[in-house]
Order: sequence, then C-alpha cells, then structure tokens
Amino acid sequence: MFYRMKFITACLIFFNISYAIASKEPDNMQLKRGLSTPDISNPIVVEAFVDGIVKPLMKKNHSPSGVVSLMIEGEVVFSKGYGYQDVEKGIRVDPNTTLFRPGSISKLFTWVSVMQQVERGNLDLDVDINQYLNTFQIEDSWPGQPVTLRDILSHTAGFEDGAVGYLILDDVSRIVPLAKSLASHIPARVNPPGKHTAYSNWGTAVAGLIVANVSGLEFNDYVQKNIFDLLEMKSATFVEPLPQALAPNMAQSYGWKDGKYVLENFEIITNFGPAGSSSVSSLDMANFARAVLNNGTFVNSKGDSVQLLSAETMKKMLSTLYTQDPRIGGMSYGFINYPFKGINMIGHDGATMVFKSHFGLSLEKNMMLFYSFSGPGGKSVFDALKGEFYDYFFPSQEVSSINASINGFSQRAADFVGSYQPWRSSFTKMEALMAALKEVKVAAMPDNTLLIDDKRYIEIDHNLFRPIDGETLIAFQKNEAGEITGFMNETLPVGQMSKVPFYRSLLFFILIVVFSSVIFIEVILHRIYQAKIIKTLSNNEKHAMTASLVIAVSLLAFVILAIVGVVTARNLAYEIPWLIPFSLYFPVIAAIATTFLIIVLLQLWRSKTTKKMIRLRLTLVAIFSVVMILFYDYWNLLGFNYYT
Repeated sequence: MFYRMKFITACLIFFNISYAIASKEPDNMQLKRGLSTPDISNPIVVEAFVDGIVKPLMKKNHSPSGVVSLMIEGEVVFSKGYGYQDVEKGIRVDPNTTLFRPGSISKLFTWVSVMQQVERGNLDLDVDINQYLNTFQIEDSWPGQPVTLRDILSHTAGFEDGAVGYLILDDVSRIVPLAKSLASHIPARVNPPGKHTAYSNWGTAVAGLIVANVSGLEFNDYVQKNIFDLLEMKSATFVEPLPQALAPNMAQSYGWKDGKYVLENFEIITNFGPAGSSSVSSLDMANFARAVLNNGTFVNSKGDSVQLLSAETMKKMLSTLYTQDPRIGGMSYGFINYPFKGINMIGHDGATMVFKSHFGLSLEKNMMLFYSFSGPGGKSVFDALKGEFYDYFFPSQEVSSINASINGFSQRAADFVGSYQPWRSSFTKMEALMAALKEVKVAAMPDNTLLIDDKRYIEIDHNLFRPIDGETLIAFQKNEAGEITGFMNETLPVGQMSKVPFYRSLLFFILIVVFSSVIFIEVILHRIYQAKIIKTLSNNEKHAMTASLVIAVSLLAFVILAIVGVVTARNLAYEIPWLIPFSLYFPVIAAIATTFLIIVLLQLWRSKTTKKMIRLRLTLVAIFSVVMILFYDYWNLLGFNYYT
C-alpha cells in the first residue's frame, strides 16, 4: 500500500510540474494559485521536477549523458544519472562514479589552492605577481599598477581574453608544460587593474602556476594532495588524459551526426589546466561543497575533521571582494555570486565544447546544486534547469508592475543608447571580431523604458534598471565626465559590457564589408569590360589599373576565404583551419598594392595626358582601399595576429 501511494504521489507531482511547464506559466504562478512552496527536501518531489525538465530536453536536443545532485544540510537529498556514460557499450551514468568535465568550475579548486598558500604565508594577495613567476614576466603596461592575485581573483586584472585555436584541444600531442604555455600566450593588458571586470582563463591559469611555484609541487599534484585526497574526492583529477584507474568511468564525448551519436576525442585543457581541466563525479562535488559550507571543515569517512581552509579564511573567501556597483553584488574570492529570484547563490558555471555544468551553493539554505550535461543538447538542458529549478523551489514574492521611471530619465535616456560589447574580448588578435558577435543593443523607448536586447527595462534608481516583468537588475557605469561607458548584469558579475563607438559595431562592420565588396566587384567587372580600352593607355595608367585589380581581387578573396574557413571549420576552439591563415595573406597583398597605386597616382596627377575621369576613378579606389586596410588593421586582420 505504501509503495502504491508513493507512486500515485509521484505521478501527481509530475503531472503538476509537466502541466506548468507545458503551459508556460509565468514565474510565481504557483503562489498566485495559492499553492505552497514545493518541498525541496523531498526526493520524490525533486526527482519528478528534474525528470520533467531533463528527460524531454535530452531526447529532443541529443544530450547523451547528464547528472544532477542536490545536497541540503550536508546530506545528499537527490542524485541521479541520466543517459549513457558510454552509448556504444550501453553503460548508464552512475551519479556516484561517472566523471564529467565541469570546465571552469575547476577554477574554484585553483582559488582554494591560492587561499591555502595565503594562509601558510607563501602568498600575498596584494603584491606584484611577477615576484612569483620564474620563467616569464608580465609587462609593466601601467607603471605603478602591477597585477596582483587580488585582481586575478576578482577578474579585474585588465587582461584581454582569447581562446581560438589554443585554449581547448583534442590532440594530446599538443600538450606542453603549463609555464611554457602561459609564457607563449601572455595577453595584453588593455586596462589598469581594478577598473573593469573581464573574465580571464589565462589569469586563473597563472594563479595555478604561482601555487605550483611557491609550493614546489606541480599544480595537478598540489590539488590532488591538498584538496582531492583531503576531501576524499576519489573520482576527481586535473590530469589529462585521464589516469588509467579513472578513464573507464568517464562520460564519453559525443557529437550528433546523421541521426546517431558520434564519439569525439577527449578534450584537453592541460595547457591552461588550472582554469578548467578537472574531471569529477557529482559525489566529489558534494564533498567539496560540504567543506565550503561547513566553514572549511570536512568530516571524513573515519569521522575525523580535516581543514580545507580555516573558518576565517573560508568566510573571507565567500565574502564580496569586488563590485562595479554595490546595488547588484559582485565577485567573491573567485566564487561568483548568482542572485536568483528567491535565493542568492554562490558558485561557478563551467563549459567545455562538450559539457555544460553548474555548481551552486546557498549559504543561507546550506545547500548545493550540481549538474552537468554533455553533447550538442547539453546547453539547452543547462539553461532550462538552472532557471526553472530556482524559480520553482524558491519562488519570490510577486513583483508588481512598475509604470513610471524615476524623475529626469526622459532627459537622460539618449545617454544609454548604443552598442555594447564585452570587456572579455581579444583586442590584439584576429578573434577580436568575436566581441561584435556578442554585441548588445540598447535603445530608448517612447514609454521611458530601455530596450536592452529584446527585453524592456525601467529605471528604479539612478542608472539602475529592472525588467518590466522581472527582477534581474542591470547597473550602468559612467566615467569621470558623467558619460555612460558600460553596464553590468547582476547575474554575471564577471561580464562587464563596454559602450563602443559606431565604427566598432557589428552593423558597421557588415555594412563596410558588403559595400567594399560591391565596389571591388565593380572594379573587377570594369577591368573585364574595358580590357580593349585599357590596352591603349599609358604604362603608368596600366600599372594603376593592374594595382586596383590586385586590390579588388585580394580583398574579395580575403572575405570569401575567411567566411568559408569559419563555416567549414571542424571546431575553431580546437584549431584554426589552414584556410583562415591563408586568407590573411590577401590583406597584406592588398596593402602592398595600395601603396604602389598611391605612388603611381601621384605621377598620374602630375601628368597632363591622363584623362581626369581615370585619375578620379583610380583615386577613389585608392581612398577606399586605404580605408579598408585601416579597417582590417583595426580588427587585427592585417597580418598574422593569432596564436599558433
């Protein structure tokens, strides 16, 4: 009878959840209907909810494996594996032993390592990190403002970001020692430390190298001894490829092609290992969470208490270290604050090219939520579960609509309008263009609201905005002159956006490329249809015509080859296809041809025999060629600006 009632209860819960999701009820609809808050401590309730989100999305979007674990008050309430660890062999995911790749969640182990060394007196958070580096040094780009570990912990060191072709690999032959890899990829310092927030994988990796340098242990060995072994994390490692004892338990990497899963190579992040190369089970993450939530203390299987960090250091590590605006929270010591509608979480998300993971802790609820999903559909499950879980189990009070902004906004609305791109971008390499692809548009609306992307926001305090039908705050920043320079979304305190000039916007880039292509196609067609007339011209006129043709063909070839290279690339994160470096020769050729054209033009303008129309036409081609060369140089596309 007990099991029958249990089954009926589970079915009713599942039906209620499924109906709510299918009908796309607004947030907090349960409270509006008078229903009580769901019992998160009831594993039947949790399982029914998670199954209702996870199973259909995994099937629909081709996610072969996943795991979800929930811990409250130090006890695992719910832990379940989804899908297959190995599709070919039919091995299902075991939540206790199957390893997943948590990506940047690995950074938390690096930050704990740093704080351990601070406790032991080997590191100082406020000194120039160059004194801890043995084989290379960070350039003194901002005299008197060195990079410190405190800056790196808060992602405010001022480094540019990069990843294309070198951050994640799928070829073990490209593994090099950590110090060598970091020395070969030193990012430019584009801001003084402490001014802007820009997530940095390189910064985290160099923090791991510093731990290795001062401890005398290789970073992987240090973490194994001082964190994983200490916390009995038996299925956790930073080693790549995996140790022989753990390899059989790894959730395999799969793509989806021709209606079936296709096995892919194990991802390699070793060259920047401290930033994301760990492999862990959900049971391991629960042990780590126990220590963090218990003031740095972990009770092992023997009943002994071991100390990951002192209570004082652990408390400090979870406190706010840096914020762009106190009204929206900020960064802790490496931990990211995630304010959701009904609860404040602290933790980290992580992503490789295959796995998408979330590790959230609530100090108030003494709770951990960890999940990871793989494959092409991993992100869809990740996104849905993250929002829905916290909304469902921690519903906030209904938010009343706001119908008017604060006084004076209508006079200031135009100040916010423009294009915004992330500070987390490359500024010196060809991948700088990727910032434009992440552009956010802000427009002023007639009803005194801002349209940010596709959502309307209203000002609730000076330069602080809230969605008309939501709670996620956005705070705008301004410079000393009072000009709006960027904004920060409270759910991503490592992702500050910068207001960019019109010539850096995606629209401008597209327009100028399209317009230039039309111009250069016309130059080519003119050369073809006027071939007979061109034969009658003087030598200098012919040389100028030939130079303009070379320019037109070169710049068109660059655009076509670059687009084809990107579209046909196997994976730009793993490697840069040969077609892209090859395409970079053509702007160089165009620059040389443009220089030659200008020299010949100077002679033609002195000539009394050259027709004025020919001179004007060639001058326009030269001017536009110079504009395009400067434009490509601005975006680091003139020359070979990428890491090999």
